[in-house]
Amino acid sequence: MSVSDRQAANGYDPAITSSVVARYHGKPEMLIQILHGVVERFRYVPEAAIRQLADELNLSRAEVHGVVSYYHDFRTEKPGRHRVKICQAESCQAMGSRALTEHATTTPGIRLHATKDNITLEPVYCLGNCACSPAVMIGDRVYGRVSTERFDELVGSLEDSD
Repeated sequence: MSVSDRQAANGYDPAITSSVVARYHGKPEMLIQILHGVVERFRYVPEAAIRQLADELNLSRAEVHGVVSYYHDFRTEKPGRHRVKICQAESCQAMGSRALTEHATTTPGIRLHATKDNITLEPVYCLGNCACSPAVMIGDRVYGRVSTERFDELVGSLEDSD
């Protein structure tokens, strides 16, 4: 199987990445915006996209990978259909996010940065909902004062919707 056949099998289309780069006129200083565009199209940054971006922006693969690995919004593995983020910032920790995270990793059995049953569990370091700690984000929606019981309800509703 050729490289392009493997890319197609994984749903990666280099033409889409090239169109994102073109939207920013191929400027390497626009790498973060370009990466957001790639994530918008593929939900993650495939390894092939890292190589392609390095070539098209005249950057090293290490430079592109460094940016991808530094920012929590970029990932190199395809996430589950549902992304569940638990806030780990100080306010949420003070209000029980550590216990909530422990519960999330043991009860549904999803490890942080992993996917199980189409649900990806991720830590995040502030959802801007400090007054309603602990906070959880599912998709684009933020939930406040999330107890372990409420967490189970929210994740259970995701499983029911599949």
